[in-house]
Amino acid sequence: MAARERVMRMSVEQPLWRALAGYRVLTMLYAIAVFATSYREFARPWVAVGYFTVLCVWTLATLPLVSGAARCTKRFLTADLTVALTGILLTLVADTPERIADGRPTLPTIWTAGSVLAFAIKGGWRWAAVASSLVAAANLVQRGSPARDTVHNVILVWVASIAIGYVVEVARASERTLARALEIEAATRERERLARDIHDSVLQVLAMVQRRGAVIGGEAAELGRLAGEQQVALRTLVSGGLLPVSRVSEDAAEGAVVRAVEEPDDDGGPVDLRTLLALFATARVSLAEPGAPVRLPPPAARELAAAVSAALDNVREHAGADARAWILVEDEPDVVIVTVRDDGPGIPEGRLAQAEDEGRLGVALSIRGRLRDLGGTAELISTPGQGTEVELKVPKQMARGRR
Repeated sequence: MAARERVMRMSVEQPLWRALAGYRVLTMLYAIAVFATSYREFARPWVAVGYFTVLCVWTLATLPLVSGAARCTKRFLTADLTVALTGILLTLVADTPERIADGRPTLPTIWTAGSVLAFAIKGGWRWAAVASSLVAAANLVQRGSPARDTVHNVILVWVASIAIGYVVEVARASERTLARALEIEAATRERERLARDIHDSVLQVLAMVQRRGAVIGGEAAELGRLAGEQQVALRTLVSGGLLPVSRVSEDAAEGAVVRAVEEPDDDGGPVDLRTLLALFATARVSLAEPGAPVRLPPPAARELAAAVSAALDNVREHAGADARAWILVEDEPDVVIVTVRDDGPGIPEGRLAQAEDEGRLGVALSIRGRLRDLGGTAELISTPGQGTEVELKVPKQMARGRR
């Protein structure tokens, strides 16, 4: 099965655009309804009819332009605000002075707030402040004096639009931060996975070449020395690693974008863990297992078996070729437990932390890293002179979820 790419989009901004589109349509209908209920009181109702015809056509025709930040251009915002300001000022022509002095609504009424909110969502609180100030000036000109209700409405629109613009800016910054954090996490997991594979193959071979070269001597000793240098360089690269350059959103209207490549799943069903661990049984490695199959999803079973292999590698490397090891498999109702024990000299206190500082990440990545990716744990118990015991636990439910 070919690998597939999953795209995770995170956008707080996009729902605001959808809400704005609905707001514009509803407030257009509200403005027309307000006019229809009192059109006989207007001095020049035909002026209002002409304006509402333009407003209706404009609102419906520009719905695609308020579907996202990419389509909502500065030219559209300017034209949209012009339609709103024109409606406010045309109220002086269409309505009577008595109705205007009485505080009757302007022709576009609350539709004007939609234009201001578009500025806020598109450009943040600064754009919102400019647009709401122009609307405030037009309302004051239309009313002729700073009446209490006019000032109240102006301040309400001004504060609300600036607040929404500020929230949008904070949301965009949060999306960028979250996208970067998810990308770093994905890169770190991939680096650890590669490090485990490298430790199980390349680093082991380089270490063997270094030891054998030192024993044979001559030209082989030089080859062993070079292998040792490459081993140190590779351990440094694995322990440090490189993170890719952060990717920004491909489409600002869609919010932050993080791409994650998923590995293909196995088509087969659960496998018996016992068949994988049976390969490790030798004259010096004893395997004790249940009589019934221990079934796990293929990826989880392989990772658990690889962790056991890494533990046995540590036994051979640190306890010697003559050390004995025992593998115990326990199939509990909710968890699978695999214990690897040896009769070696044990690990001195603080040696694991020192090994990680030196870039030797066998236990940290090949064992604990694998179990952490499966949602499990790896506990290492060692007493100097009494051997070492590694207990690997994998929750069955978590293993099925990560299949």
